[in-house]
Amino acid sequence: MMQEFKSFAAQGNVIDLAVGVIIGAAFGKIVDSLVGDIVMPVVGKIFGGLDFANYYLPLNGQAADLTLAEAKKAGAVLAYGNFLTISLNFIILAFIIFQMVRLVNLMKKKDAADAAAAPAAPPPTPEDVMLLREIRDALKK
Repeated sequence: MMQEFKSFAAQGNVIDLAVGVIIGAAFGKIVDSLVGDIVMPVVGKIFGGLDFANYYLPLNGQAADLTLAEAKKAGAVLAYGNFLTISLNFIILAFIIFQMVRLVNLMKKKDAADAAAAPAAPPPTPEDVMLLREIRDALKK
């Protein structure tokens, strides 16, 4: 069983997956920052200076004028503003990944088209034909 695991772990796919997960986590933080620090303040400004992160419905009788953190300390809340922000994160991240996959697929199609358009090299002349040519040339002399 240890040999099988060693063989599995040594495959290139496992390493590629690990690198992808690490890069994906870092990329997710970049998108979180983009949405939280750049997009949502602009959207909030457009809608009259609203801060979506503090939108919630109190479920435990909290006052509606509390910040989200204070309301959570007082009991359960339905934090739909935070959900909107995270949903926007997902949409942006999914769109960027879609564009990346689309570009890779276009590059693959272009490479395949280039390979198909390139003329194939003629097959090498068989050995018996070469031998017959040598005999013919020797007989001509």
